[in-house]
Amino acid sequence: MEPKLKKLGSSLEVPNVQELAKEKLTTVPARYLRPNQDHLISSSPGNQIPVIDMQILTEKDSEIEKLHTACQEWGFFQLINHGVSSSKVEKMKSELQEFFNLPIEEKKKFSQEAGDVQGYGQAFVLSEEQKLDWADMFYVITSPIELRKPHIIPKLPAKFRDSIDEYTAELRNLAMKILNLMAKALHMKAEEMNKVFEEGMQAMRMNYYPPCPQPEFVTGLSPHSDAIALTILLQVNEIEGLQIKKDGAWIPVVPLPNAFIINIGDILEVFVQDPMA
Repeated sequence: MEPKLKKLGSSLEVPNVQELAKEKLTTVPARYLRPNQDHLISSSPGNQIPVIDMQILTEKDSEIEKLHTACQEWGFFQLINHGVSSSKVEKMKSELQEFFNLPIEEKKKFSQEAGDVQGYGQAFVLSEEQKLDWADMFYVITSPIELRKPHIIPKLPAKFRDSIDEYTAELRNLAMKILNLMAKALHMKAEEMNKVFEEGMQAMRMNYYPPCPQPEFVTGLSPHSDAIALTILLQVNEIEGLQIKKDGAWIPVVPLPNAFIINIGDILEVFVQDPMA
């Protein structure tokens, strides 16, 4: 498939939050303050997203039905026993941490270029008045290779570059397995899913959330839905931070060890509702 997409958007250059955090601030700069976000920290304790066991999923119809319910009612689930190499996952975590620990001058070599969102910075900052997330981001398109930026992945340290290639190859395979199992739950042919998504774009968004002197007044990542088909989220540590909104309440996700958090994106939802669209 010849890729036609050249850019996914743009973002203005903004201060580096990791460097701000090093200044030992006692208050948060005004541009990061979100005083009206109280509703974001409300939650329903004990109400957790479903857990799906990949091993059982391939063997028992009851787990397929559980997957169907998770997708239909939640749009999220945690996936355990997923079969992705634990050594490659740990290697990815380690290399990612090493990248964010680089001096700021080194990381800036991978900064977003004007008019593009790929690279190091923040996503979709479109005006100087826009509120900012308390986070730094490193975003790269990994597939198709033609969409990779020559100043990003090819210029990364060899170990980090290899980790990205190995990890994304594993997750691409996992994503197709998940989509095929979703097709089974929907009584669709796997070929229908494969035809639409097998040659699709794949990207990685790596987020770093530094310590904050006023965490109750900031947001690490603004509330949103993912426009893509499927997000496979890996947390580097087990600190709770992700919240999802269900039935009007924000529910904190407690990450399980060695699990991925799966998010059903807008494109997949539209495709399922109208597979001929």
